[in-house]
Amino acid sequence: MKRWVLWTISIAIGTSFVVLLLLQSRYTGMMVKMRKEQFDESVKRSLDQASHELERNETFNYLEGVVSNYVEDLAQIDDTEAPHTKRVLGNPSLMGVQRFDTLNMMPRLSLGLNQRRSLAVSSQQFQMAVRNAYLYQKGILDEVIYSILYSAGENSFEERINTKKLDASLRMALEQNGVTLPFHFTISTSDGREVYRCSDYDPMGEEYSYTQTLFRNDPSNKMGVVRVHFPDRNHYVVGVARLMLPALVFTMLLFVTFMFFIYLFARQRKINEMKNDFVNNMTHEFKTPIASLSLAAQMLSDDSVKKTSAMYDSLGKVINTETKRLRYQVEKVLQMSLYDHDNIALKPVELNADELIENVIGTSFALKVERLGGIIEAQLEAENPNIYFDEMHFTNVISTLLDNAVKYRREEVPLELFVRSSNQGGKYVLSIRDNGIGIKKEDLKRIFVKFYRVHTGNRHNVKGFGLGLAYVKNMIKQHKGSIRVESELGEGTTFTILLPILKA
Repeated sequence: MKRWVLWTISIAIGTSFVVLLLLQSRYTGMMVKMRKEQFDESVKRSLDQASHELERNETFNYLEGVVSNYVEDLAQIDDTEAPHTKRVLGNPSLMGVQRFDTLNMMPRLSLGLNQRRSLAVSSQQFQMAVRNAYLYQKGILDEVIYSILYSAGENSFEERINTKKLDASLRMALEQNGVTLPFHFTISTSDGREVYRCSDYDPMGEEYSYTQTLFRNDPSNKMGVVRVHFPDRNHYVVGVARLMLPALVFTMLLFVTFMFFIYLFARQRKINEMKNDFVNNMTHEFKTPIASLSLAAQMLSDDSVKKTSAMYDSLGKVINTETKRLRYQVEKVLQMSLYDHDNIALKPVELNADELIENVIGTSFALKVERLGGIIEAQLEAENPNIYFDEMHFTNVISTLLDNAVKYRREEVPLELFVRSSNQGGKYVLSIRDNGIGIKKEDLKRIFVKFYRVHTGNRHNVKGFGLGLAYVKNMIKQHKGSIRVESELGEGTTFTILLPILKA
């Protein structure tokens, strides 16, 4: 399958997961919001019912007192002195309907004109009686209401509140509206003075309280406020999200798993590309010595070619050189395989790093750099250059870094190589700086990865396996050191090595 098809499918699946997560999150938020609004509405309705019940109880208590006093007054009236008065007082509605009762006692007459006139008169009298009874009852109720308002003005706010009944009313109203959470409440006057607080009051959750005005129709100075809060309100409201939590977690796990597989896929694809590049480079590196050896063998076996001692010497040198070159490449690949399994046999000894670096520069690289028209400058000024390292591998590490500086130079600029050594914080510090082509920032993190080679554009003369810097880092790590790199594209690269020193 083509690469772009795989990436298109991956992006589509990833986008689907993201959209699914967003939809689930939004749905969960909507459920929490709806539950909060439902809870708030239920509590407000319950508080309104409890407040109304408080006002009804006050009215009922007042009427109960009025009736009680009225009954006592009736008991004091002498039945023999005022029987008619007693009967009327005992049933005030009769005051307006006596004539109707009397009219109902009239004998029935035979049907006729006089009878129809009498019925019309009786109907008018009945309507008048009902109207009189209504006006009388309305007057009594008005007197009761005026009395309640007058008495409310006389009583203090604390005297008008029955906290036990209010508590019971609140509980009943909340249960009727489906709210069964424990609650706490306080009662205050209109000016904010607290007059009551429930015995088991808990301040937790009071930052979100519900308030209700008491005695709303009274003057403002006679009103009060009940404030209710629920310690478990947030758990109750957010609790609905627990229903969606498993789905969210499962979707998130699927998304993370999918992204992990995408990462593995991209990483494996990159490794395959690096291995293919390695195989191609290795093929080229092996083809050259093999071709040279094959040509030398053909010349030696061709009878038509006249052999001289000079030719034998020349062919012998070619065979020897190309054999060494082929052996070196094979050993390099085999060594990297051993390093991966920690099977390399190291023989660390005490070394004077500065002296060894001078030998490497003087014996091979100084002449090579001069031939290219460049310079190599060494300032080895470490006070204590003694380290514990395998001599052969330390030489290979220095040679690899210097050889890279030569290979990745800028053709239009003379090569400049600077090698410095010093001691810092109990470490031997070696820096190798060049003015070569440099390395891109995105490549800096991967240059120590095995088989990875930095792309050099149209430069095809630089060949290798992508093993050199991986070998360098592995060796330094094996000897408990570290290496870092700094580079600017088009300006050059600096490698810095830190190794533990031997105490004098």
